[in-house]
Amino acid sequence: MKEKPSVSQLSGVKEIARRANVSIATVDRVIHNRKGVSEATKEKINGIIKEIGFQPNILASRLASKKTNRFAFLIPNANETDYWDASLKGIERAHQEIKQYGIQLDKYLFDLNDKATFTKNVNEIAKGDYDGIVMAPSFIEEATELAARCQSRKIPYVFINSDIPGKNNIAYIGPHLYQSGCQAGQLVRFGLKRGKVLIINISREIDSYHHLLRKEDGFRHYIEDSNTAANHIAIEKMDITNTTDESVSVALDTFLKNHTDIDAFFVTNSRVRSVATYLRTHASPHRILIGYDLSGENIKYLKDGTIDFLIGQKPEEQGYAGLMALFQHVVAGSTVIKNQYMPIDIITKENFEFYKN
Repeated sequence: MKEKPSVSQLSGVKEIARRANVSIATVDRVIHNRKGVSEATKEKINGIIKEIGFQPNILASRLASKKTNRFAFLIPNANETDYWDASLKGIERAHQEIKQYGIQLDKYLFDLNDKATFTKNVNEIAKGDYDGIVMAPSFIEEATELAARCQSRKIPYVFINSDIPGKNNIAYIGPHLYQSGCQAGQLVRFGLKRGKVLIINISREIDSYHHLLRKEDGFRHYIEDSNTAANHIAIEKMDITNTTDESVSVALDTFLKNHTDIDAFFVTNSRVRSVATYLRTHASPHRILIGYDLSGENIKYLKDGTIDFLIGQKPEEQGYAGLMALFQHVVAGSTVIKNQYMPIDIITKENFEFYKN
């Protein structure tokens, strides 16, 4: 009698089918080397199998050995934006697929506005006996300390959303920060040949929140490199460290009274909604507004035309791929691609309904 596939095997096949946009039966044919699949589809499916480290025979050996592994993840909570809810959803989706392999998962959430909560979680994780960690290294010094602790104890770790160059993480899964800034610069250039653009970093910890600054670097490079005498865009910058909508509004009001010639805004994170709130409240004449992430608040302002473009970073896919990379490395013993960049997606009010985080 033919052995039935396990639930875990089926969930892996479902994920391959979803990514390849084919039926489960087609994936099964490729796995078992049966006829009836085009070479192009077979190549696509085999590429995905390799990418996610799918190995249907692992489960039997894991069940026989009764071996377990304990993983932890450290990401921001969703107090200010539902962006991180998507990452959490992706991590939990991955865990559903791999928990039958003996994977235990502990959750640690920190407040993006309070570095102390990150530090507290780092110390808690350091006390645990973990076989791997997925983290969003929002605060560079503290994340570097956790990375060093992992390194000394030979604990593999994965960065998602932003990375710290030069570390021994097994993978980084997220946007190419510099190139996403360049993309924002190109969008501004399309809509503005001459004028002035304001870069806005909104974060309590500007110096530590390094991934915002790398987006800024990419944006500056694109604008400055494309400037000519005839088509010149000047750049201004604001760092806003009090992140409430009211504080952002006050800071913008003060700045714009002294700089009345701003034609475009580039906000380096999902807090673009705070700038959109200000512009709507003050009935400001339309200016180009670009930011990040398909949060509920951002969608509202995208739909009414206050926000022109959002750059997607696929947070759910980051969370899913982050935990799966750890699983591939620790359990499957597979080689993991070091840098797994998310696509740089341009989202508008015309296409946002078809975009999946």
